[in-house]
Amino acid sequence: MTTPKTVDVSVDAMIDDLRTLVEVESPSRDLDALRKSAETVASVVEARLGGRAELVDSEGGPHVHWSGGGTPRVLILGHHDTVFPLGTLGRRPFRVEDGHATGPGVFDMLGGLVQAIHGLASLDDRSGVEILVTADEEVGSHSSRALIEQRALACGAVLVVEGAADGGGVKTARKGCGTFEVSVAGRASHAGLEPAAGVNALVEAAHQVLAIAALERPEVGTTVTPTVASAGPLDNVVPAAATVVVDVRVESAEEKERIESAFAVLVPQLDEAVLTVRGSIGRPPMPESAAAGLFAVAQRLLPGLEGRAVGGGSDGNFTAALGVPTLDGLGAVGGGAHADHEYLVVTSMAERAHLVAGLVDAIRSV
Repeated sequence: MTTPKTVDVSVDAMIDDLRTLVEVESPSRDLDALRKSAETVASVVEARLGGRAELVDSEGGPHVHWSGGGTPRVLILGHHDTVFPLGTLGRRPFRVEDGHATGPGVFDMLGGLVQAIHGLASLDDRSGVEILVTADEEVGSHSSRALIEQRALACGAVLVVEGAADGGGVKTARKGCGTFEVSVAGRASHAGLEPAAGVNALVEAAHQVLAIAALERPEVGTTVTPTVASAGPLDNVVPAAATVVVDVRVESAEEKERIESAFAVLVPQLDEAVLTVRGSIGRPPMPESAAAGLFAVAQRLLPGLEGRAVGGGSDGNFTAALGVPTLDGLGAVGGGAHADHEYLVVTSMAERAHLVAGLVDAIRSV
């Protein structure tokens, strides 16, 4: 493995770029906000790396794609959408205090983007590298999946700059994850005068919740968690409709098939109730085998680096499922993803930037 020709990275410059990205709010599905965010990401990429960052329009918002030229060898993958609604910045502005940077999206995952950009900027040679920053990861990557898979296959290796695991480890395996929605159609009636004339959709939903929860197999890593339910308009009406939303996580393709098959054959327990089931496990599991080779390189570059299997999904699930070597969690060290206490550890930024640079150079040298 060759030693990359690098210059040092500036933490102050990374903090400046992180502030720039955080202060352009980018909630998923807000297309106007996402366009401003994508334009800002592109401007940072171009300023630090040169060349042109292309905006790729989609129904989920603009994705940002940059290439260093030459034969593609490695894809740096991230996203610029966040889970926080417009106005969050006013309540929780970007700050750097006591060694932590805080603000909406610093850990998930704007900090990782900044570190990767500056790590790549430290290399004299940036050929063979592509950066793809998508606009809809937080809501399922429906508009970006095809592009992600295309560029991953073209490059042959993927570095995902999502936030690090607890303690700063990288993510070497992820569960497959998906959402199912079970809708119940019943029949309304007066709850006092003729309750038996109705078909109680809420009672049917209760039967389904118990049946669905029983699909869980924690001993093999499968979790099935009903998370949101709604039914009925008024307290004196037998509800004619109910809906249950279910979060599912699996570690294997076999469990993905079992769960999807089980949802497909759910049957109502009440006469005349009708079920409609939507959803799937959209992100396939990311097995440890997909990360093994790249993780070994990362450990040589940063001795003591740990690898963790985690329950959350990312766009790395898609690339790993294609058989493309994928290492995840290379982004910011910190915590509190999707929460008000989200933070990034500033002292780790330079080390993580150099780790990305070292991985890029190692992949290109093979």
